[in-house]
Amino acid sequence: MGAHKLLFSELKLWTSGRGGWIARLHKGGCGKASLSSCSPKVCIVGSGPAGFYTAQHLIKAHQDVEVDIYERLPVPFGLVRFGVAPDHPEVKNVINTFTQTAKHSRCSFFGNVNVGKNVSITELQQAYHAVVLSYGAEGNRSMGVPGEDLAGVYSAKDFVGWYNGLPSCRELSPDLSCETAVILGQGNVALDVARILLSPIDILKKTDITQPTLEALAESQVRRVLIVGRRGPIQIACTIKELREMVNLPDTRPDMVAADFDGVKEALKDLPRPRKRLTELMLKTALEVPGEKEQERRSKASRTWGFRFFRSPVEVLAEPGHSRIAGIRLAINKLEGSGDGAQAVLTGEVEDVPCGLVVSSIGYKSLPIDPSVPFDSRKAIVPNTMGRVKQAAGLYCSGWLKTGPTGVIATTMNNSFDTARSILEDMDSGTLDMSAAKPGSQSISALLEKRGVKPVTFSDWEKIDNVEMKRGESRGKPREKLLTVEEMLHVAWT
Repeated sequence: MGAHKLLFSELKLWTSGRGGWIARLHKGGCGKASLSSCSPKVCIVGSGPAGFYTAQHLIKAHQDVEVDIYERLPVPFGLVRFGVAPDHPEVKNVINTFTQTAKHSRCSFFGNVNVGKNVSITELQQAYHAVVLSYGAEGNRSMGVPGEDLAGVYSAKDFVGWYNGLPSCRELSPDLSCETAVILGQGNVALDVARILLSPIDILKKTDITQPTLEALAESQVRRVLIVGRRGPIQIACTIKELREMVNLPDTRPDMVAADFDGVKEALKDLPRPRKRLTELMLKTALEVPGEKEQERRSKASRTWGFRFFRSPVEVLAEPGHSRIAGIRLAINKLEGSGDGAQAVLTGEVEDVPCGLVVSSIGYKSLPIDPSVPFDSRKAIVPNTMGRVKQAAGLYCSGWLKTGPTGVIATTMNNSFDTARSILEDMDSGTLDMSAAKPGSQSISALLEKRGVKPVTFSDWEKIDNVEMKRGESRGKPREKLLTVEEMLHVAWT
């Protein structure tokens, strides 16, 4: 490197205010020969929205930082690929932004690397200045009731994974030969599941829903879906967009219990505006006599859906002498308190609902990745302050692992930017020791090679993407996903 260039690099590091050049010079951490390797190296575990948004902010806000993203699957984008409903393609547009980040000269993607198994967190910490955990929430919250292990009971996470082509859910093949399905939970995921179960096949076959799912739904006997919540209409967790989609879903009509809405009209005036609009739409759907056109539409509908409020699961009932589900026993609740803080209290009454399918949509939960990482198993999060993992210098978290499984993609974006800001602040203040050069992916790649693990690069993923789009095109769909890791790797590496 010429003297002028070296001087310029020194100046750049000096003026950027992030390099800590003087400190490094004094400590002898960055000799002249390895000047380029002195850039801050950050590693992100998980390539869903939280991982990509954290990377995006770091790269934009700091002109030298290098970011490596490690992902267990051969394909990126996490819940944008495997969680967003197939009939919501507009939500997946965010993939374009993530792709720009992944293709940035200071960002690298390493798919097919199982952190905690192929490489430890401690090894990552030795190779990087900062490690960010953004691997999401891949566990299920259990209902904790007898019979939840019976055939015909599924978690929403697995059911969604099945229709979205998550390799681990490929074998699910739920039995859809019953007339009534019960979904426990009233958030957006619960409504996604209800919509997929009831949507006309002609709508679904134009989406990227998987072919096996499409075939199963074409044969489905499900004609009635009940969406059950432990509290009342004012506490429902879905958003107005999802409710409107249910109300307008072709070939379906709503089926509600009028008594569930007692006193709701009177409470409207005190509700915040978004909640008020949502509740008004529910009231209108449940109680108002529809106009002539809507009446005609409902009378022709062959399928029904409805909310059931003030109900909690007590037991999943089995067919006599079988390990299959025959119905679900629900406790009837009353509310104590009002608004979002209202608590469901048991009344002692129960009711049995015959059904052949139960989908539990009561929340995802994060799982611990490595014994060296602090984990709050009660809250199912990594304990943190603004994304800084407690009692673990240089370790950070973003996304659902940081907050619990709440909010939409925009929420995740803001909380991931916050984590990125915490990292940048720590680089600036010297809380993160930037004095030593770190090898980053160089040493991790060598470790993986020694362990027989071959990572999938972003250009390998683009080959998979290409094949999926072509397969989709031939069926008149935006994409036909590869459903096994083996298929993905075969396409990536040929």
